Amino acid sequence: MRRVVLALIISASTALVFTPATAHAEGYVSPWVAANTGSGSSTMNFDTGRAAVGVQAGAMGKGIIGGELGFGWSPSFFGTTNDFGNNSVIDVMGNLIVGVPVGGTHGPGIRPYVTAGLGLIRTQVDGGTIVRVSSSNNDLGWNAGGGVMGYFSDHVGLRGDVRYLRNIQNNSTATNIDFDPGSFHFWRASIGLVLR
Repeated sequence: MRRVVLALIISASTALVFTPATAHAEGYVSPWVAANTGSGSSTMNFDTGRAAVGVQAGAMGKGIIGGELGFGWSPSFFGTTNDFGNNSVIDVMGNLIVGVPVGGTHGPGIRPYVTAGLGLIRTQVDGGTIVRVSSSNNDLGWNAGGGVMGYFSDHVGLRGDVRYLRNIQNNSTATNIDFDPGSFHFWRASIGLVLR
């Protein structure tokens, strides 16, 4: 758990360091809804289209490069509560975001962007009739993706985003450092409001 907290601090600090400190920094908040799809893990495959909700908050210097902190919650990620009991996935990520503000940083315009970062992926399964387990995992994870922010005015717009999320398995020993891709991964497609 200490490694996950340390990774979150390093990721958020890196994102803030790369955010240019100018008077033209542009902050935003973006609540979103999404659908998850993918293989889940090597032992559990979940249905595609499971719902998720969350929020992203960040700032971009001159609308080009910045940092972002995101939170996502996917209830019933692995299936219904009848089959899998209470189950969910929570992700908290600190990301670097790079975009191109077509039309400038004020008024109407669009901004395609790419983003990537590190953070926490927490999985939880408790009970159920198909799978009788009670477990939770806090794993270091990463995400990468891209999307478009489209603004209707100085302060309001919409955001479409597609991201790939995956946990990292720590196989480090005293003689080497080794962070292999974990078996838990999924895609998320989201749409949300952007307030800047």
